[in-house]
Amino acid sequence: MTKIAIIGAGSAVFAQQMITDVLAIDGLNAGEFTLIDIDPGRLAMAHELAELTVARSGKPFTVMSSTDRLTALPGTDFVINTIEVSGLGNVRHDYDIPMKYGVDQCIGDTTGPGGVMKFLRTAPAWLEILRDIGRLAPAAVVMNYTNPMSALVLLSARGSNLKVYGLCHSVQNTLAELAGYLELPADELTYRCAGVNHLSWFTELGWHGQDVMPRLRQAMEQPEIYEQDIVRFEMLRHFGAFPTESSGHFSEYVPYFRKRPELVAHFTRPAYKGESGFYAHNWPRWRGEHAVQVRSLIDREKAGEAAINMTRSPEFASNIIEGVVLNRPQHITCNLPNIGLIDNLPQDGVVEVGCAVDSSGIHPQPHGRLPEALAALDRSHMAVHSLLADSVLHRDRELAVQALMLDPLTAAVCSLDEIRAMFAELVEAERADLPDYLREPVGAWGSQ
Repeated sequence: MTKIAIIGAGSAVFAQQMITDVLAIDGLNAGEFTLIDIDPGRLAMAHELAELTVARSGKPFTVMSSTDRLTALPGTDFVINTIEVSGLGNVRHDYDIPMKYGVDQCIGDTTGPGGVMKFLRTAPAWLEILRDIGRLAPAAVVMNYTNPMSALVLLSARGSNLKVYGLCHSVQNTLAELAGYLELPADELTYRCAGVNHLSWFTELGWHGQDVMPRLRQAMEQPEIYEQDIVRFEMLRHFGAFPTESSGHFSEYVPYFRKRPELVAHFTRPAYKGESGFYAHNWPRWRGEHAVQVRSLIDREKAGEAAINMTRSPEFASNIIEGVVLNRPQHITCNLPNIGLIDNLPQDGVVEVGCAVDSSGIHPQPHGRLPEALAALDRSHMAVHSLLADSVLHRDRELAVQALMLDPLTAAVCSLDEIRAMFAELVEAERADLPDYLREPVGAWGSQ
């Protein structure tokens, strides 16, 4: 029987989607979902929603839940990690403090000062989870969705012996958006895409043997299309490739669009299209609405309404399970160590490439070289990830400071002294949720 553990399952809507996706696999007719979360109230709602989802599918899956992963993990075949560590209490700090220094973030959870701090809060818990999986379910396939996803996968590669695969929906969502701009069916497009999570690149795009990149460039000259994706179309204009993260979030990854207020006003638009502080201003409210949404979904389903969406999503976790368990070949995009995959990116880092999946596992497909300008943009983020991982593993605060100094957006705005001061202020504000080595003072030239 296939056992699937979801860690961080208190995020009940996402956990329910993962369950729906697995239940939609034709031929996988039984198994167990184990839901794990440290919040018993949110976990109870997630469990109830999961049982209703299974009941609607008609498949004889069982649902278990626990706040103690030590009792829940043994026998697990697949682990899906979706944890959030102290985000609600720190999302304002992650935005407000950098903003004082002129660093203007839209999302700020995978890159920039917000991404650095989220990694430092999350890494200790992630390492503990990996150690427990290593002891209790060492053969499990581990899939990580938690951001900063690429940096956490790198930490797992350097800090454990487990094979951990980072998953995201940015490539498949971007493909659907490109199909819309081109007015072509997404399933008829061919492409080459690789890089680093949220900074991968569609370098080739075809349709029935035709190169449709020129058609995409023509489409972006239409104001109604250009306005939907300003930042990414600017990258296509200047770098010749289309990046995989939404314009608003992507604008944080490079130094060109957010370093002055007039640039933010010119290149960004409301909400996910780049609005300043969009995540910090809205996520606490969304988090509060989550319980209401889940409770309503449960009550409506119990009342006889078909309220639960049973449509399989584009997320790749279920494709991995389908390929491994049923030996049904799958093609996905995955984040994993760069062992001969992208030639001109660091071989000790983590990259995002196409992978084949079957019963023998996940098989990354070598991509070759990226265009050098794109590789240079990716390398800057891989350096940040490397410093952050080593900071945690070696308990070296100075490496974390240097990671922030190398962040492209932060470096575009601040001096080195300003970055050091910003880091100290962030650590002081979030000290209760950070590992203790970060609380130590730092001298001008290193740890004291």
